[in-house]
Amino acid sequence: MRLAFCGNDNASAYNISAGVLRNVCFVDALNLVPHVFLLFITFPILFIGWGSQSSKVQIHHNTWLHFPGHNLRWILTFTLLFVHVCEIAEGIVSDTQMKSRHLHLFLPAIMGFVAATVSIVYYHNIETSNFPKLLLALFLYWVMAFVTKTIKLVRYCQDGVPFSQLRFCITGIMVILYGLLMAVEINVIRVRRYVFFMNPQKVKPPEDLQDLGVRFLQPFVNLLSKATYWWMNTLIISAHKKPVDLKAIGKLPIAMRALTNYVCLKEAYEEQKVADQPNRSPSIWLAMYSAFGRPILLSSTFRYLADLLGFAGPLCISGIVQAGSEMPKEQPSLQYFGTFISFSEEFLRNVYVLAVLLFLALILQRTFLQASYYVTTETGINLRGALLAMIYNKILRLSTSNLSMGEMTLGQINNLVAIETNQLMWFLFLCPNLWAMPVQIIMGVILLYNLLGVSALVGAAVIVLLAPIQYFIATKLAEAQKSTLDYSTERLKKTNEILKGIKLLKLYAWEHIFCTSVEETRMKELTSLKTFALHTSLSTFILICSPLQPAQAFASLSLFHILVTPLFLLSTVVRFAVKAIVSVQKLNEFLLSDEIGDDSWRGGDSSVFVCLFVCFNVFIVIIIGQMTMIVGQVGCGKSSLLLAILGEMQTLEGKVHWSNRNRYSVAYAAQKPWLLNATVEENIIFGSPFNKQRYKAVTDACSLQPDIDLLPFGDQTEIGERGINLSGGQRQRICVARALYQNTNIVFLDDPFSALDIHLSDHLMQEGILKFLQEDKRTLVLVTHKLQYLPHADWIIAMKDGMVLREGTLKDIQNKDVELYEHWKTLMNRQDQELEKTTLERKTLRRAMYPRESKSQLEDEDEEEEEEEDEDDNMSTVLRLRTKMPWRTCWRYLTSGGFFLLFLMIFSKLLKHSVIVAIDYWLATWTSMDNENELRNAADRENVCSVFSILSGAGIVLCLITSLTVEWMGLTAAKNLHHNLLNKIILGPIRFFDMTPLGLILNRFSADTNIIDQHIPPTLESLTRSTLLCLSAIGMISYATPWFLVALVPLGIAFYFIQKYFRVASKDLQELDDSTQLPLLCHFSETAEGLTTIRAFRHEARFKQRMLELTDTNNIAYLFLSAANRWLEVRTDYLGACIVLTAAVTSITEGPNSGLVGLGLLYALTITNYLNWVVRNLADLEVQMGAVKKVHSFLNMESENYDGYLDSSQVPKDWPQEGEIKIENLCVRYENNLKPVLKHVKAYIKPGQKVGICGRTGSGKSSLSLAFFRMVDIFDGRIVIDGIDISKLPLHTLRSRLSIILQDPILFSGSIRFNLDPECKCTDDRLWEALEIAQLKNMVKSLPGGLDAMVTEGGENFSVGQRQLFCLARAFVRKSSILIMDEATASIDMATENILQKVVMTAFADRTVVTIAHRVHTILTADLVIVMKRGNILEYDTPENLLSQEDGIFASFVRADM
Repeated sequence: MRLAFCGNDNASAYNISAGVLRNVCFVDALNLVPHVFLLFITFPILFIGWGSQSSKVQIHHNTWLHFPGHNLRWILTFTLLFVHVCEIAEGIVSDTQMKSRHLHLFLPAIMGFVAATVSIVYYHNIETSNFPKLLLALFLYWVMAFVTKTIKLVRYCQDGVPFSQLRFCITGIMVILYGLLMAVEINVIRVRRYVFFMNPQKVKPPEDLQDLGVRFLQPFVNLLSKATYWWMNTLIISAHKKPVDLKAIGKLPIAMRALTNYVCLKEAYEEQKVADQPNRSPSIWLAMYSAFGRPILLSSTFRYLADLLGFAGPLCISGIVQAGSEMPKEQPSLQYFGTFISFSEEFLRNVYVLAVLLFLALILQRTFLQASYYVTTETGINLRGALLAMIYNKILRLSTSNLSMGEMTLGQINNLVAIETNQLMWFLFLCPNLWAMPVQIIMGVILLYNLLGVSALVGAAVIVLLAPIQYFIATKLAEAQKSTLDYSTERLKKTNEILKGIKLLKLYAWEHIFCTSVEETRMKELTSLKTFALHTSLSTFILICSPLQPAQAFASLSLFHILVTPLFLLSTVVRFAVKAIVSVQKLNEFLLSDEIGDDSWRGGDSSVFVCLFVCFNVFIVIIIGQMTMIVGQVGCGKSSLLLAILGEMQTLEGKVHWSNRNRYSVAYAAQKPWLLNATVEENIIFGSPFNKQRYKAVTDACSLQPDIDLLPFGDQTEIGERGINLSGGQRQRICVARALYQNTNIVFLDDPFSALDIHLSDHLMQEGILKFLQEDKRTLVLVTHKLQYLPHADWIIAMKDGMVLREGTLKDIQNKDVELYEHWKTLMNRQDQELEKTTLERKTLRRAMYPRESKSQLEDEDEEEEEEEDEDDNMSTVLRLRTKMPWRTCWRYLTSGGFFLLFLMIFSKLLKHSVIVAIDYWLATWTSMDNENELRNAADRENVCSVFSILSGAGIVLCLITSLTVEWMGLTAAKNLHHNLLNKIILGPIRFFDMTPLGLILNRFSADTNIIDQHIPPTLESLTRSTLLCLSAIGMISYATPWFLVALVPLGIAFYFIQKYFRVASKDLQELDDSTQLPLLCHFSETAEGLTTIRAFRHEARFKQRMLELTDTNNIAYLFLSAANRWLEVRTDYLGACIVLTAAVTSITEGPNSGLVGLGLLYALTITNYLNWVVRNLADLEVQMGAVKKVHSFLNMESENYDGYLDSSQVPKDWPQEGEIKIENLCVRYENNLKPVLKHVKAYIKPGQKVGICGRTGSGKSSLSLAFFRMVDIFDGRIVIDGIDISKLPLHTLRSRLSIILQDPILFSGSIRFNLDPECKCTDDRLWEALEIAQLKNMVKSLPGGLDAMVTEGGENFSVGQRQLFCLARAFVRKSSILIMDEATASIDMATENILQKVVMTAFADRTVVTIAHRVHTILTADLVIVMKRGNILEYDTPENLLSQEDGIFASFVRADM
């Protein structure tokens, strides 16, 4: 067929006798001119580029969009492109009806398409390089195109072409579009004045783009890049080369920062406070609506558009299937100057046109849907930032009494921050669904009714009836979730207690009792998880088993799919809406709670400051530059007085006057030390400028240098939350150092000596207070119990019951109140003798810091995944490991659920999907039989129907079974992993607990177990479901049209690369999101705990700034994560659309039976939904498998050897009866690769002897006591007790027959009875006897419940002394003939210690007692004293003999202790 522009089958085609413009072909040729003109002018400019005309300001290129009407131009151009496609299609369809080719029917349209594409590229380049004069070319193009199209339209009108004619419609629309684009161009000239005006308008890029730190460009890029997230490509590709860090994601744009949004929300909230209605509380809902309403409306609009476009799919499919099944009819065509013109209806019946429309509708629908998701996500994040800032500002103004009276607990505040704000954010994410759902449902039902008639209403009714069931299940799910949470909190509490008291549990051989207790709670938690799993399965099952009815076409099936989604979501949205309402109530209560008064009174002119309270009736004067001491008994109001001066208490009457030359800041060290989660140095300088000399003086005054030297990174070590726990004394000294370091005139110290021993107290008093503070002439108010420092005070205030008892100098009081002075004097002489307290604290710190090498081993748990590589680990291996899925860990996880369940899961999954495919296939055959009238009689119909019913029934049952097997397998795996982990940890050697930070072990039981319990099963279920759905869809399409497989290859390759790049970036971004969340939550809880300190120092502004930074950092990570998800979804959706297009085109060309075509297309439509889920779930699973990997790293640890050579039945029941101990040549070490801590120790202890062991810290005293219990490695020598070598005994037997009292008194939560006798072996009389011996009987009797009275966690409801006495009672309950006391009196006062000594002498008179002494005078009455040094015994004799050797070590110890 020869080509000719006007065709060569019509002689009149080139006839212009009636005038040039009367010739249709010439008019079409005229339409080519503007397009050719544009291409001719713009191509050279585009290719040559423009050297240096771009903006002189250094900005992100490609993002500065500043011409007016920018978005309108993009929308109009896209519409123009779409109309051009229609014009091309119409031309080609008309041309197929002709005898020869008529190029003028479609060539101008093709050129127009190219020109429109070039115009937008050209415009984009001009805009980003800011060279507006070149826009003139576009202006001329729009004018010319408008003129030529108008000529064509006028031509059609004159020739009477009817309006139902497609070509007429297209031309009309084009005239409008070109006119609008021309108007946009004129507007640019009008505003920017780049031509025809004398002075063009100058523009400056926005602040965000000038700041190269802003990397989140979504708000600034053009529409195409916005819709496809093209700007994310750089980040996602670079993630492949190196991990994404905070630097790579940069800062938030100004409009999204927490401060900006806080200001909006705050204004909207404050506006509601009306002067004439003081009682009306402002509504948070209204404030949220006025601050964030517009973006939500925008998002909802996008959502509506997407939902309406969603219905195009089923309609197109029904058109294609119908067209395939009907015989082609002769269409009446209209001739117009020798060419055919198709009618709109006829054009829309063309199958290829339908296929292209289906493709375009899908692309548009998906783009709108993702845009809607993005806008809600961004708004949700903005709202969360604003709410967090609002809560934080409120926290800083909270009244202290609210916190101390328990009206507002730290837990509530943490919940507000961590839970309530997130609930509101999630509600906002789901918000558009609320109004989109009804529209979807109504439209769906109407369309179904059109297709199927009444039977559609039955199907729809069934689906609608399932919705309340869904809601019911959703509420049940929420309940199950809550009880699971309660049980897991309880389990964690128990696990935490076990880990804290692990040494005691091992020494008493009680591991199994506590282990069983945790396992019981775990079983309850798992039961609750099972109900959760059952409800999840039911809701999944209801979602999948929506009624499948044999319809005349597959359109109804896909419409049912559309209907099921909103109903499934409905329950979720309603649940979130309810939660959001509750969250808003809580927020409202919090925002309306009491605040502290204004600080306007910090002024006044007096040269002293005075406080006066009627609640105490206090009138005192504190003189500038002097040291005032406040003393008095516990609870007499000393701290309250300080807080009142600081304005933290509610003043009922009276005033506090400050002299005006004092700065507003007061350096304050609270009674309970408060540290930031920062480095030691940051805690001390606390935002002041760093001065090295001053810093050194302060750390020396507080004796902090020795402690700092123990830390791995010196004063740059992070303290607080991060696992390095300082003791009370160390914390207190850091807080005092902070107060000393600040350059303020006034210093308040609230009981700074309480946790310090005598040496440190003296040093702090001399160096820190007398020297450092007094030299600077600073005003100091000191609350203390250490009366020996009273002589140093310039002024003393003695308090009693909230009143001032006496005030004046020490001399005044001596003269006026002799009785009080004498009382003080006796107290001064009874100095505390806590000599080694600090040494002990440092020892504990050294133990905590010991294991730097081992901790790093634990962090590198990936050894088995990452096979040993060469030292110069090149880039490619790192990349390979970053992109590799952890398949081995996945396999471990799957097999830990048991092979049977694994097999069952795989088998049922495959079977279910085969049945689902079979159902659809049967439907397809049925439809095509129906169409070809092969079902001649009722019997045939019945057969078909019964097969269909059987298959449907099987499908429904299998849906439930698979859903349950996945959940069941997940639960079994979780149960086994937790059980193995708990047993492994509890049987681990004691050295493991000394080396591994408690937080690290607890994390395995909390965060990681939670992931294994609740996150992996649903991810796995979703992943297998979406993968199998995609595979069955591809299989089905390939079966219907084998040619589809050819097109699948490039699509498959594209999909592989998309998922590969996305997984790596997503993993990094998820980790960033998690790691930035923790500091934010910590900052909130830190602030709430240290409110008084922050306000005293006047550092509110600094803390606010820090909070805003942390919020923005977390928000930017979350924004990037959600943008990465959108990036993936847009790409997989477009891939899905391509699959639909290829499936449609191949099935039309091959033209098999209509049933299979419909089936293929229906499956192709589902692929678009499931492709991105495959990738998202893969990425999630990869992150979640990290938890399994961490748990497994602990499962490879060595346990203690619990078996002995002797069987427990061979050991006499009453062994050890005598209590005779022989130590023969004993050598002990903590681990094979460490030096021995005891070297060849020999000793003999007779039955019933009282032995004291003493020596300096690190001399091996405690190691010897641990050797009796085989807690350390005895590699040479032996210990023989009552004739049996202890190394031959089973560990449990050995430990259960000896008693020990440890230095730290440990009590567990539970009853007193449980604490004394967890094994429940003793009678009540025996327990009362033990309590009487420990002098606790009366105290316990007075408690409600007696022996069943509750002990709180860690025994906090008893004093330290009482706890130590309980431990003594516990040792007595176990009638063992050997008792070991390991520094048992280190942490108690003199009075309790005397009781203890007395008890041991009387109650344990007939037993062997080995005491490891902390204060030497406690072992002066012993029968035998052993003095140790560096693992050797130096002196071994009775105390009398050793004291007689004047130059002996023991004698020197006793002299030092006097």
